[in-house]
Amino acid sequence: MNGAESLVTTLVDRGVDICFANPGTSEMHFLAALDNPRMKSVLCLFEGVCTGAADGWYRMKDIPASTLLHLGPGLANGLANIHNAKRASSAMVNIVGEHSTSHLKYDPPLASDIEGLARPLSHWVRRADSARTIAWDVAAAVDAASDHPGKIATLILPGDTAWREAGDAAPPPVAREKRVPDQARIDQVAKVLRSGEPALLILANKATRGRALELAGKVAAGTGCRLGSQFFTARIERGAGRVTLERIPYAVPQAQAFLEGFKHIVTIETKEPVAFFSYPGKPSQMKAPGTMVHPLVEADEDSEAALEMLVEALGLGDVQPRLQSHAEVAVPSGALTPISIAHALSAAMPEGCILVDESLTTGRETMGHTVGARPHDLINNLGGSIGYATPVATGAALACPDRRTFCMVGDGSAMYTIQSLWTQAREGLPVTTIIFANNQYAILKAEYSNMGAGAAPGPQAMAMIDIDRPTIDWVAMAKSMGVPGTSVDNAEDFHRAMVRSAQEPGPSLIEVKLY
Repeated sequence: MNGAESLVTTLVDRGVDICFANPGTSEMHFLAALDNPRMKSVLCLFEGVCTGAADGWYRMKDIPASTLLHLGPGLANGLANIHNAKRASSAMVNIVGEHSTSHLKYDPPLASDIEGLARPLSHWVRRADSARTIAWDVAAAVDAASDHPGKIATLILPGDTAWREAGDAAPPPVAREKRVPDQARIDQVAKVLRSGEPALLILANKATRGRALELAGKVAAGTGCRLGSQFFTARIERGAGRVTLERIPYAVPQAQAFLEGFKHIVTIETKEPVAFFSYPGKPSQMKAPGTMVHPLVEADEDSEAALEMLVEALGLGDVQPRLQSHAEVAVPSGALTPISIAHALSAAMPEGCILVDESLTTGRETMGHTVGARPHDLINNLGGSIGYATPVATGAALACPDRRTFCMVGDGSAMYTIQSLWTQAREGLPVTTIIFANNQYAILKAEYSNMGAGAAPGPQAMAMIDIDRPTIDWVAMAKSMGVPGTSVDNAEDFHRAMVRSAQEPGPSLIEVKLY
């Protein structure tokens, strides 16, 4: 067994059984080792699709995926979606190929400081120096990634480490337990909630689903506090039959208005709400003056255990959470607006679907108008680096092939990683990609004014925001990568296209014309 074979064997032995790959010459032995029946290999045509898909896989499975990236430039191509994954606390194990050790002294053209590229966005970085110890290196990488919250582990694999004879197998994995909060912190929050003063619990990461969300619902029902989330959240289980979370608005004035009446903010696996950017004359911290922030669950602690403790401290074990009832929405008609789009989506989404949202301006009202839709999971982009949605949808669909994934994305964002469609077609994935085509970076038009740069962009500034001339033909682009597509310009056709796509076994694309 060579080093590459030992690496792949160790990955699958530790539960990492999928690799999103964009290989190059230095990774040929790793590529050969991927011919392992226990490892699923998925070819992506751009490294940002690899890393984004690994993010989507983790969000739905809570198990890290691996990526295969070619040298420093390949890692650099994947960094934007590694950033998004890190912000979402998604785990992944990046295997980055490197020149053989003896070749590096000649400074070949693709030589680079891979550690220097990896460190800012990786929690754990190591260079595998020997095939004899590669199994231990990989085991350490998986263990590091699998911590709570999820971590980014990057292992650099020199070519000679991959092709030389490997050593012993790695040790068995060690069971990990999440930390729980100190009882004094639980008691302090219980005292705050008993006071009757207006309080908001902000949930994030693992707290927005499963038993933790149900327990938070008990707290809200028993104390009268409200439950919310940051504007972007890694994954929320929502819809009919689930506890509802209110979304803190994105724009600073609306967020300030939302938070104005709260005397207390209790944070669960997150921090207090802050503005996405610094705006002239507006605060970075969006809570009202005098509002007190109480951390209940830190990022590395167990939300479910903490909320169990809080429910017990409050004596709410027999209280039933208030669950969202199903709200039947009439199929909208007429013009495509943010509200008619949200209503069409709510009416069309099948039970159990996954909604990946990178619609920015067009979909900003979607969450509020789909609260009572059929049960579904919502995934957002916490990192803000655009081009995340189509790769994340690809990984989510591979993780949950029995569920339909809807991917909402603006046309500007979609152009970053549109290669995802090719992988979706090759793998036959049940993904409906919805492109909101307004031929511009519409978010930047609003931000131009918000930043105080002027009431409206001038001709030269507007030329840097518009993405027409030429107009992108999304249906033709999808077809060229093996994905059937359709174009709609009204709410009825949009709803009809979504319903039809959900009945198909493979991927499809809907271009929503907003001009």
